[in-house]
Amino acid sequence: MAERLSPRAILDMLVSFPTVSSDTNLPLIEWVQDYLASHGIEAHQHPHETDPAKAGLFAHVGPMVEGAVVFSGHTDVVPVEGQPWSTDPFEVVEKDGKLFGRGTCDMKGFDALAIWAVVEGSYADLKRPLQLALSYDEEIGCTGAAPLIESIDKHFPKGSAVIVGEPSMMGAVTGHKGGQGFNVHVRGFEVHSSLMHTGVNAIMYGAKLIEWANEMNAENRAKDAGPVAATFEPPWTTVHVGVIEGGTAHNITALDCRFGLDFRIVPDENRDDWIARFKAKVAEVEAEMQAVVPESHIALEEKFYVPGLMPEEAGEAEALVRQLTGDNASRVVSYGTEGGHFQNADYSTVICGPGDIAQAHQPDEFLSVAQFEAGKGFMQRLITACF
Repeated sequence: MAERLSPRAILDMLVSFPTVSSDTNLPLIEWVQDYLASHGIEAHQHPHETDPAKAGLFAHVGPMVEGAVVFSGHTDVVPVEGQPWSTDPFEVVEKDGKLFGRGTCDMKGFDALAIWAVVEGSYADLKRPLQLALSYDEEIGCTGAAPLIESIDKHFPKGSAVIVGEPSMMGAVTGHKGGQGFNVHVRGFEVHSSLMHTGVNAIMYGAKLIEWANEMNAENRAKDAGPVAATFEPPWTTVHVGVIEGGTAHNITALDCRFGLDFRIVPDENRDDWIARFKAKVAEVEAEMQAVVPESHIALEEKFYVPGLMPEEAGEAEALVRQLTGDNASRVVSYGTEGGHFQNADYSTVICGPGDIAQAHQPDEFLSVAQFEAGKGFMQRLITACF
């Protein structure tokens, strides 16, 4: 009989794979698939549509009926370059009651618990099935979730309650903002800055779009928050620019300006409305540019879309998590997860996982041993509830 690894042994293996989003995750996926197969569990890979070095994975244990509890986790992690780590980031190091390593908190700790639970469930007389859904590229916009969900639904009976294991200190999180990101490229026209009126300074015109973001933030902040928005911090949709580059020399009007502009949208607001408002401002600025030099222009590229997660009324997933944890607190978060994609695909969805989100992406990232053990207890109770 194949060895049934402990959650800690699985975590050690998962962290040892350096699955930074810019790199491959296939060695991790293939290890998980082989480990599940050693216990007679059929798991399917979902390859990235254009990058053969990446794949998601999904599996099903228990009766082939609808209504599974789905464990949703991502396999990619953020980079470690430039961070002052005191341990090897791709080796789990335990000290002072903490498990250090890249991804221990976000979110290979949950992934390890989910894999362990699926294997344990395969040896139990489950009445309700369990499913595992491991994605790629969550850290760069949750782009792997939607195609993975579509693939799961083609292979297995549809699940009904999704637990997204992002770190929540094992509390139930029922909502989060949506995310929409654009790469903006302003293409101007170079002239000597002494004749700047005859050229188009891409940076200065790009600044008009950035100032629009400031105006939107001020406008949103001044509005009375609705009942959904009021639960978030901050209680409004935000527009943000974090990186900008462009220009050739101090005395030349900038030929190019590039920056990313991202929205974090309150989930009861319409994403299409925000896109339309932004594109209208882009068209306005572009017209000003082209009145000077017709060939100047602004190009937009959508870089990610993360649907918001709306709190559900009498949600099945939330009720299950509260039953298993005894948690009755009300929580929403402003960061995004893959939960919105599952909810859009008609799954009841909740966020619940071990660890503190404050540790995510940090040097010396850690998951406390106590939280990891709490996660194991949660999984044991869940398996029992599915008997």
